[in-house]
Amino acid sequence: MSATLRLAEQLLACQSVTPLDAGCQDIIAARLAPLGFTCESLNSGPAGERVSNLWAKRLETPENKAQAATKTIASQRPRKTVVLAGHTDVVPTGPLHTWASAPFAPSYRDGRMYARGASDMKTSIAAFVVAIEEFLAAQPDTALNIAVLLTSDEEGPAVDGTVVVCNRLRERRETIDYCIVGEPTAVARTGDMIKNGRRGSMSGKLCIQGVQGHVAYPHLANNPIHRWAPALAELVAMEWDGGNAYFQPTSWQVSNIHAGTGAGNVIPGDLVVDFNFRFSTESTPESLQQRLTRVLERHELEYDLSWTIQGMPFLTAPGPLVDAARAAIQAETGLHTELSTTGGTSDGRFLAQICPEVIELGPPNASIHKIDEYIHVADVEPLKNIYRRILEILDARERA
Repeated sequence: MSATLRLAEQLLACQSVTPLDAGCQDIIAARLAPLGFTCESLNSGPAGERVSNLWAKRLETPENKAQAATKTIASQRPRKTVVLAGHTDVVPTGPLHTWASAPFAPSYRDGRMYARGASDMKTSIAAFVVAIEEFLAAQPDTALNIAVLLTSDEEGPAVDGTVVVCNRLRERRETIDYCIVGEPTAVARTGDMIKNGRRGSMSGKLCIQGVQGHVAYPHLANNPIHRWAPALAELVAMEWDGGNAYFQPTSWQVSNIHAGTGAGNVIPGDLVVDFNFRFSTESTPESLQQRLTRVLERHELEYDLSWTIQGMPFLTAPGPLVDAARAAIQAETGLHTELSTTGGTSDGRFLAQICPEVIELGPPNASIHKIDEYIHVADVEPLKNIYRRILEILDARERA
């Protein structure tokens, strides 16, 4: 069994359902500390729901400090920091009797390793660590600063996790130059797709006021469902933007509608609608809010509306990090990777606020959040090797 699989098994045995870390980060810190990493626990959240956050960073060693001292002043430049980021928490298992094997006891069948978190994303974390170990064994005097950021609050509210660490780093004026998030991004085979950006996400909760009454006397009531229907039809048909070369057009979706008392003979007094925008860089939260409220006003609705922005869109154009990832994938797998910004949000939205180049790169995502989540064993070592190759390419670039 490879070192990556052995470490993955250790992590997968931890029952780290959000917001629990269940010891995963202690395992990682114990592997990184002997390599010269300073490991900080930046935990956050209320008692009983405490979120575990690990920030581990390896700075210059005596060897590469001495090497830097031999350079001319003109050739010296600040060292770049590359971060490997991810989450140790997993989603709930669902009914245990529906699993073919225990979700927190990794098992193997037909070339696959089954466990909750196998694909999303404990195997990526194991691959991070082993890639770092192999890279530093070959390049102990690397020209890079290397860091690892882990949280146990990615699958949950995401208010006490990566965003907390990013805010702390900003306060300390610590800079990050490159970030690789280990989210499962591949479709059929590791390396066939990476995310070089994500759409923004903004949700709204709309309460339309009416007047409750008896269904037999509609003239004495004001049915908010009926009042809402024409506005809904207009919003569904609206083209919010056309997208661009990197992003799909902005979409608007209603996720929940609730009205009524439960009785069949009562006109409801109000209607509550939950909806969400997934938006491209062609739109802003302000422009989308203004366009939607203009529709509500045009239909003369009485309403209350609150907004929540879960994340802004971000994009990493081809450059040092994307080029390194492409080259590493090509060298390891022979694949020409596809760049994509599709899918949901990730912690990349927080990291992009403090890091100019962020990508997501991980194994296939076909089984994530499902019963009998798995990863193909054949995808594990290539993933670790891709991470190591990216470090090698970035290191060589800094030495040039």
